[in-house]
Amino acid sequence: MSKVIAHITVSADGYSAGPNQSLADPLGERGEELHTWMFEHEEGSADAEAVKALADGYGAFVMGRNMFGSGRGAWDLEWTGWWGDNPPYHAPVFVLTNHPRESVTMAGGTTFHFVTDGIESALKQAHAAAGDMTVGVAGGAQTVQQYIRAGLLDELHLHISPVVLGAGERLLDDIGTPAFAQIKSTSGMATHISYRVTY
Repeated sequence: MSKVIAHITVSADGYSAGPNQSLADPLGERGEELHTWMFEHEEGSADAEAVKALADGYGAFVMGRNMFGSGRGAWDLEWTGWWGDNPPYHAPVFVLTNHPRESVTMAGGTTFHFVTDGIESALKQAHAAAGDMTVGVAGGAQTVQQYIRAGLLDELHLHISPVVLGAGERLLDDIGTPAFAQIKSTSGMATHISYRVTY
């Protein structure tokens, strides 16, 4: 079965989003500062290689509802995600939710499927869609935590931004006691550390 890998950016003090996330401020207060390395890096840098690795070899993704949109109740059917008409995934994406919704097909090969029966079901569907390719857990923090707690994540790729947020959504709280064995570490505007997760 293909690997399950999560890529996620955190602050130097361990937050993957700032406080007070909202539709107008989806990453919370100052949360956008976490991702400066993705957009202002130099060509050929460690940051550029990390950006390339975010999508290479992935056949499907799983994400939490907040990663797709900020609502919690019934769907606003006009809402099709944060990314415009051509999302960056270019593969099937399985969105965890408590509210059923028909699949949404976007430009560039991305189709969002909405899964109401839990993380194992979403992962099973993602594996089937990905074939031999990697399944990515796209976030947010609570979704990555759920997959770690369930023993279903093979690798965690942390992109540590030199930003101190002081509050927000922490990534590595309430994850049980897995072991993280470092695979690789590089550094640019952010520090990029890949871990193998064992349980």
